[in-house]
Amino acid sequence: MSPTTLPNLTKDQKLARQQPDQHFPPIAGFLFGIFLLIGALGGILMADAGILPEFWTAMWIIGWTLIGTYFLFGLKVATQWEKAVVLRLGRFKKLAGPGAFWLIPVIDSVPNWIDHRVMVTPFSAEKTLTKDTVPVDVDAVLFWVVWDAEKAALEVADYRAAIAWAAQTALREIIGQSVLADILIGRAKMDAELQKIIDERTTPWGITVQEVEIRDVVIPPDLEDAMSRQAQAERERQARVILGESEKQIAASFAEASKAYANNPTALHLRAMNMLFEGLKEKGALVIVPSSAVDTMNLGGLSGMVSLAQQNMPKEKK
Repeated sequence: MSPTTLPNLTKDQKLARQQPDQHFPPIAGFLFGIFLLIGALGGILMADAGILPEFWTAMWIIGWTLIGTYFLFGLKVATQWEKAVVLRLGRFKKLAGPGAFWLIPVIDSVPNWIDHRVMVTPFSAEKTLTKDTVPVDVDAVLFWVVWDAEKAALEVADYRAAIAWAAQTALREIIGQSVLADILIGRAKMDAELQKIIDERTTPWGITVQEVEIRDVVIPPDLEDAMSRQAQAERERQARVILGESEKQIAASFAEASKAYANNPTALHLRAMNMLFEGLKEKGALVIVPSSAVDTMNLGGLSGMVSLAQQNMPKEKK
């Protein structure tokens, strides 16, 4: 993957390099102006009064200017959520902040301002082959925090870029070891494995991973259509299996009922008459009964009565 896949990270790096200029406190400039004004006015007044010769008057003004410069460049302010890495003549001196702290101009420097808040880094793996050779695009997001500012500044050149690339390579590694079904179904397991791998890589840098979440998994459209057809066929198969099981249960119920009617013709006749009654409840219903059943169950009189009732229905309505 080309380095252009992390445009937001590059922008953050540029902002991070500008942070020392952003921590210039306005009070330092105010104090610098006051000291210059006091030094200039004091030098002029003492020169007019003849207290100091011109040479010492110039030295007075220069001294006050140096004091003002110390306040201008020596006073720094770190916000509540960050620490300043202070180097003295190129060697690590201390971690300063939060709040105001003093530096020795020219001797001390602050190359890094470490943010201790929870950071969010999105990362992705495009067209990565799974274990069953399926290309997928996976988007994920990483939540991490710096717990040791000294290690984050001294052990790695750019911890923001390092953790982003570590997360991306770990995601590609996990995808290459998993089949597509596990990626689509077992996202929670993948999140835990990713968190473990990334945390092992970033712990020496003073960074801990709090959580990893896979946001989206994109598969090729042709494969998506095939999986949709497969799921539909599977649902149809299950529907047919359920229908077959229902038919088996119904047949078993009929077989058990036939045993009850085998030696009890009266019960069978009652059941047949009940079925006819249920069929004739709807107006205008037509029921065809085999002649053998009519002779066996003596339903001739009943059929005549039903026919007569159907003929009388229109007359009653009139």
